[in-house]
Amino acid sequence: MCSARSSSSSDDRTAKARIRDGAIECVANHGLAETTARKVATAAGVSPGLVMHHFGSMEGLLVACDEHVAATIRDYKSAAVDQGPGLDLLGALRQSQFGPMVAYLARRLHDDTPAVANLIDDLIADAEGYLALGVETGMLKPSDDPRARAVVLAMWSLGALVLHRHLERLLGVDLTDPNVSVDSTITTYLKPIYEILGEGLFTEEFASQARAAVAAAGQDADITKGQS
Repeated sequence: MCSARSSSSSDDRTAKARIRDGAIECVANHGLAETTARKVATAAGVSPGLVMHHFGSMEGLLVACDEHVAATIRDYKSAAVDQGPGLDLLGALRQSQFGPMVAYLARRLHDDTPAVANLIDDLIADAEGYLALGVETGMLKPSDDPRARAVVLAMWSLGALVLHRHLERLLGVDLTDPNVSVDSTITTYLKPIYEILGEGLFTEEFASQARAAVAAAGQDADITKGQS
């Protein structure tokens, strides 16, 4: 069961926000198929009718969840990148408050629907924004194709969420654990990431050769396409 939220005065969220958060928790814990209006209502401490009143349908509720998760990630990453090269990485991780949102994403991404395509598009657009901010603050190198870079990096990150069980099996890190950011095991995941992104993988000689080959292949494809 999804855990019921207290309706005490200390919880100043609106009923609509409690329903949204309850749905995120239910999807994170049980998956999309097992998330019903009744379970969400129990988690939020409201009636099932109020769920439909605010969101119209379960799909409408999930879209609202998607928007909230994407906005939370965008705000967190933008604030981190805005600090530039002096970012306290571990401090930023400790301050992250994603709760069940990462597990929600891992479950949600399996759903091949237009709504999930929209969610991915939003995440990529947000990534393009904070990558551009990273260039401005001196944290990141500029790119010849900023959008393509944002797409590839987003796909890698989201792919790690979809395959999170294998990542846990191989590296012992559960990205969907709400407490992973303060768990020392996260360093076994972060170390290779920053090694690859910060120091690169290819030698400069091979990287230069590879870039030239890709550029030439693209030009050949354009010529062939123009002749067809």
